[in-house]
Amino acid sequence: MTSTQRSGEREYVLAHRDELHADLDAWLRIPGISAQPDRHADVRRSAEWFAEAARRTGFPTVELLDDGPWLPAVYAEWRSDDPDAPVVLVYGHHDVQPVDPLELWHTDPFDPTVDGDVLRARGASDDKGQLLFHLLGVRAHLAATGRTSPKVTLRFIIEGEEESGSPHFEELLASHADKLACDVCVVTDTGMIAPDVPSAVTGMRGLVAATVTLHGPDLDLHSGQFGGAVPNPATEIGRLVAALHDDEGRVQVPGFYDDVVELTDTERALFAKVPGGDEAFLRVAQSRATHGEAGFSTLERLGARPTAEVNGIGGGYQGDGHKTIVPSDAFAKVSFRLVADQDPARVAAGFERFVAEHTADGIEARVAWEGAGVRPCLVPLDTPAYGALTDAISAAFDGAEVLPTREGGSGPEAALQQALGAPLVFLGVGLPDDQIHAPNEKVSLPMLHKGAEAAALLWSGLAATGRDALRG
Repeated sequence: MTSTQRSGEREYVLAHRDELHADLDAWLRIPGISAQPDRHADVRRSAEWFAEAARRTGFPTVELLDDGPWLPAVYAEWRSDDPDAPVVLVYGHHDVQPVDPLELWHTDPFDPTVDGDVLRARGASDDKGQLLFHLLGVRAHLAATGRTSPKVTLRFIIEGEEESGSPHFEELLASHADKLACDVCVVTDTGMIAPDVPSAVTGMRGLVAATVTLHGPDLDLHSGQFGGAVPNPATEIGRLVAALHDDEGRVQVPGFYDDVVELTDTERALFAKVPGGDEAFLRVAQSRATHGEAGFSTLERLGARPTAEVNGIGGGYQGDGHKTIVPSDAFAKVSFRLVADQDPARVAAGFERFVAEHTADGIEARVAWEGAGVRPCLVPLDTPAYGALTDAISAAFDGAEVLPTREGGSGPEAALQQALGAPLVFLGVGLPDDQIHAPNEKVSLPMLHKGAEAAALLWSGLAATGRDALRG
């Protein structure tokens, strides 16, 4: 791609950025919180708003997908005039997280506030800003190339339940399989390392979570009369979670690491190039120390290594003062972040063995799983799709090297990979300090502009790569 083409895309984006900002302001005012049933009407309004924005952009086909148990999703399609053009599916989500605790917000979460280059509102970074840069990117692509249709056939699937764990997404994919068939899928729900360090996510961790309940005596007992003579569920739950890791930070669940795809030397060398290090990480985390599996950097632990975390623990008396009892019950909430090629079902089975092996006589243990879990996904660095992606991002960042990174969170990307049978890449421009899922979520407006330029360039790059090469 020539420098003239690159400048054409950038010039268009910068000339029309006020339209992006105005659209973002309007959309962010819709509180489409999928986790709260009383906001489901707003989730529908959010879907309708994006559908209309896609029509204004020029998409000839736009549909609201509300024909199943899922909250409304949006499908949009713009066919290329080139019969052999690759088909690209863009995935994102329009629903947002709850805003609690509201008192920690500095501004109204649904009244977008701009301060310099920063816009604050719920959904600004995750994921409304990232979806809207794609609409501007399509227009920039057409303007820079002088075309009336994109160089690739574009299909968008924008779901409305991602922030609730995508409980019906696989069913949605199966119900609309013909619409969603593609040669490559572009996920736009991730971020970059820093504003001046362009990067591309190459993996998302999977997730499986459970609540472990330990039951001892059938009623709370007086600790003077029974303490020290019967097993205490609160003590045993403490022992259970303490046994989850060894002194090196390795998870002690049987078979936990058996299927893990280890980092290659090349990947570790690229991870080591990422600037900032632990000091920058600790500032964002507001923590005083790093911690985790020995032998790996913080960045490697965050995206390329599996983890076990205790998300909550309790049992017995929780009020003021003392109530001297041996409690009847105790619990722990535990989640496992998984990396390729770990299987949530195998990890779940291993954890149940672990619980059984660490349950004392006289204690009944129950493990309740929160669904079947989410599988991890991985993007190989040597695929043509990844090459086209990094070329586009590099051009948008004036030729800078694009570093691979891995997302520590989890999403429905593995379900997309499995359902579509197509390569997947990530184009996202969120920043580590965007405070997604937290009070005072923000987005960097210049990063959205870079995202729009990279998207505009990507369609030309994927078209030049060709369908056969993308499919491998």
